[in-house]
Amino acid sequence: MQDFLNSIFNGLGGLHPYAKVVMNFILWFMGIFTIHKAAYIVIGFFFTRKFKHTENKHKYAILIPARNEEAVIGNLLNSIKRQDYPEELITVFVVADNCTDNTAKVARDKGAVCYERFNDNEKTKGFALKYLFECIDKDYGIESFEGYFVFDSDNLLNKDYVTRMNEAFDEGVKIITSYRNTKNFDENWIASTYALHWLRSIRNNHRARSVLRLATNIQGTGFLFANELVKDGWKYTSLTEDRAFTADAVAHGYQISYCDAAMFYDEQPVKLKIAIRQRIRWAKGHLLAFLETGWPLFKNIFVGNCYKDKSEKRKLTKENIIDGIRHRWMSFDTLGQLIPSSLINLAFWLVVTLLLYSSYCYGKGLEDVALFNGSNFLSKGLRFVFGPVYINASTGVQAFMFSAALSTFWRILGKIAYDIRNMLNAVYVFIVENKKIKKIPLYKKIIYCITWPVFDIFGRYSMYLALFMKVTWKPIPHTSKVTIEDIEK
Repeated sequence: MQDFLNSIFNGLGGLHPYAKVVMNFILWFMGIFTIHKAAYIVIGFFFTRKFKHTENKHKYAILIPARNEEAVIGNLLNSIKRQDYPEELITVFVVADNCTDNTAKVARDKGAVCYERFNDNEKTKGFALKYLFECIDKDYGIESFEGYFVFDSDNLLNKDYVTRMNEAFDEGVKIITSYRNTKNFDENWIASTYALHWLRSIRNNHRARSVLRLATNIQGTGFLFANELVKDGWKYTSLTEDRAFTADAVAHGYQISYCDAAMFYDEQPVKLKIAIRQRIRWAKGHLLAFLETGWPLFKNIFVGNCYKDKSEKRKLTKENIIDGIRHRWMSFDTLGQLIPSSLINLAFWLVVTLLLYSSYCYGKGLEDVALFNGSNFLSKGLRFVFGPVYINASTGVQAFMFSAALSTFWRILGKIAYDIRNMLNAVYVFIVENKKIKKIPLYKKIIYCITWPVFDIFGRYSMYLALFMKVTWKPIPHTSKVTIEDIEK
């Protein structure tokens, strides 16, 4: 039996040097997709794209998928009625999707065109939008509206929201997202993590990409797109239709811009169970979007727009060259967002570090291995406090177990250090967005900065669970009575 164990562990240990080379190469390759992020943060600190005032008014449809939202949808429709944009150029459509309450009645009473849908087999928001576009195409025609807004029922719009988005649309931008604020920011620490996440996205992603005329990502609600994107209907019905729409649009060569002047508010989850359920659904949708669009995006990096008709000859002009480079970069950038790096890192840690390295140590033993190994500030601090601490173990099971324990300890230490450092993100957001977010007491801001890393921790573990779980779409309950008038006080 001992000889059998020796052969197994020694065989696995012999693979470690080769597996480590492969791991380092793949991690290096993945790192290429993040090399620009620091530059985005710097650009986003100083700049955002601004759009000129225009007297040219476009005709829009506002789409609201709603499931049992009678408590909040009226407040959204009221905020739409208050827009300083010509009322005759806005048509509001609501799809009451599998509702068992008075959502449809409230929508109609508030002047919206409401369609009701009952299909318990197709539950996602994407299916609701698909049905709504089919109804619009049948009754009005897709081209009757130049652009389409999408909102969730819990949203509230600033009075000049449509006007500001129209300025961006009038400059020829085909897809535009906007400033996502939170109406229940300080309701509890769970809501605050979401609120900070959306603001971090604005500063770290949207602003820089918009300034550089690249493609940022839409995030579920509060966005506008041209009718040409849905000339054949809405086809994004996965668990996260926003990720699928973003990836497919970029793969086809569309820029996605951001309008900082157009602000809306939404309601964040306040219950842990709801938040975890939502994050697992997001993670599953993330994986599906990567599988569906990852390859076209990868091809675009090298061959240009793989969806463009290759028989169509384009003149070699400066504008076309710049456009081609821009699209390749957008594909590279969007693919980097879709790569499930947390899953890949975990897989490498489990196989290469935990199993193969521990098996390697089984045959070689441990000699003066530093307990507080690592370059993060936490490891350095522990080395400073406790001095050098070394672990030794003879060959065999003892070395295997000690190596596995050390690898686990180092990983936990690194994650804790990352999460503590991540608190600075929240501090940064509170400082730079101070004028736009609601007034929050200092003690609450401190608490929210401390709890903020939980959002990313949920994200990591949700991705692990989503890989194996069967995930179905379930609505997020909205109960906030806050109105746009309350916010403006």
